[in-house]
Amino acid sequence: MTETTPEGRSRYSRAVGEALPKVGGAAFRRYGFMHSQIVARWADIVGAEYARHSTPEALKFPIGKKSGGTLSVLVTGAFAPMLRHVEPQVVERANRFFGYAAVARLALRHGDLPVARRRRAAAPAADLAPATQATLKDIADPDLRASLESLAHSLAGTSGLPVIR
Repeated sequence: MTETTPEGRSRYSRAVGEALPKVGGAAFRRYGFMHSQIVARWADIVGAEYARHSTPEALKFPIGKKSGGTLSVLVTGAFAPMLRHVEPQVVERANRFFGYAAVARLALRHGDLPVARRRRAAAPAADLAPATQATLKDIADPDLRASLESLAHSLAGTSGLPVIR
C-alpha cells in the first residue's frame, strides 16, 4: 500500500530509474522514437558488426498510423550497401523487437558516428596473408598503404555475402 499526500504525490522516495523513461520519453518521441530501447538495443537487433557502423536516428510513421514506418539509420562510409543487402533481416528483427510490424523499410543516411561509439566499437584486426603483406610493403605513399591495409584487414575477416549474426 502506498501512502499519498492530498496532492496525489507519494510520501516515499522512488528510484531514479523509474522516472528516467518518462523524462527521456518526450525527447525520444520528439525525434521519432516511440521506444527509446531501440537505440540502446541496436546491437541486439542488427548484430555487433553492423552496430559498429550504424545507429538508428528516427522512426517515422505514415500520417495517422503506428505501423509501416520508415526507420532512419546513420551509416558510416561505404557500409550502406552491406546494410541495404540485409535490409529485410533488419526490418524483420526490428519488428520482432517492437512486437508488431512497426518498420516497413530503412532510410540510410551517410555520416560519422559519435566519437564515443566509434572508440568503444574497435574491431579486432584479422591476420593478413604473407602475400598481401608483401604487396602492401611495396606501396610508397603511407596514407594509401594505411588505407589499403585497413581494407585488407576488413576483407580478411569476412567470407561470402554479408549476414546478420
